[in-house]
Amino acid sequence: MRQFNDRNLSERLHDAKVAKRAKLEKFREMPGANDPTVMERVAARKEIASAREARSAERIARKAREESERAAREQAELLEIAAREEREQEELASKEGVREAEQKAARDARYQARKARKK
Repeated sequence: MRQFNDRNLSERLHDAKVAKRAKLEKFREMPGANDPTVMERVAARKEIASAREARSAERIARKAREESERAAREQAELLEIAAREEREQEELASKEGVREAEQKAARDARYQARKARKK
């Protein structure tokens, strides 16, 4: 349980005034914008930011390059698949042509045999 704090208003106002003064002193002790250490820190931050931007630009360029390479590989694979399917269709058509020719030859032979039997 909290203890009862028997402080009056003037004591609390005094404590607030002391705390406000301490904050103000701390703020005044801070170095200004023209201080060499502050300028050095600002320059270091700018350098870090520019390096970060350069890495980001490099990463974006690398991703774009990888994406274009991947697209080129996919395009090449699609062309290869299309060429393979075309070859298979040609082989199938040539095999079908040969099969049809063999069937025709067999049919002609049967026809000739039937004619020969009728004579």
